[in-house]
Amino acid sequence: MTACAGRPPLLMYHAVGTVAEDPFDLYVTPQRFAEQMAALAALGLRGVSMAELGDAAARGSTAGLVGITFDDGYHEVLTHALPELRRHGFGATFYAVTGLLGGVNAWDPPPRRELMTADDLRMLAGEGYEIGSHTVTHARLAGCDPAVLRREVSASRRALADLLGKPPRTFCYPYGSVDGAAVRAVREAGYAYACAVNRAPGLADTYARPRVGVTDRDFGARLAAKLFLRGR
Repeated sequence: MTACAGRPPLLMYHAVGTVAEDPFDLYVTPQRFAEQMAALAALGLRGVSMAELGDAAARGSTAGLVGITFDDGYHEVLTHALPELRRHGFGATFYAVTGLLGGVNAWDPPPRRELMTADDLRMLAGEGYEIGSHTVTHARLAGCDPAVLRREVSASRRALADLLGKPPRTFCYPYGSVDGAAVRAVREAGYAYACAVNRAPGLADTYARPRVGVTDRDFGARLAAKLFLRGR
């Protein structure tokens, strides 16, 4: 499927769990997530991190790969998604907001959700999962003040390097908010790859890779269509 699509799909998740309120459509239920991972495996696809997918693309050897990313660092992912990733032997990238580790998603209106702690990130990294940067405060970067932009991009990288013993290789733009200045800041900070949400006209995929947003409604033919059509 990925060979037909011409580019391996990169999936975008946020939270996995069951909640009474989900105003931004961020949650996939544990049952649906398990079904989605099983579907990827049944299609002969192997879930990998953003960095592994980028490296494979640079070598021209992405057949059978699908990137899996989780934005924001919601704690429920550890309970409901991590066991399924382990079950299938899938890799993934977890994007953390470094200034809010162990806190809540302060950038959104209530209800608030718990975020992963520093120890959680160390545990994931110890298991071989990629930890990437999602800025310091979850700021919108397009049109951002240059000094703020540099801090959000560079300080988050240094914080993860201090925490994990090595700097992160990939970056994720909050809200998919990206422009040329943001791309330059990410490249100059030393990241190898970065992902957005939608395709950004005029910006190279290496530092603004579009992703396939996955929701609780995606299963069966709908999921297969997303993998094929959005993987191009």
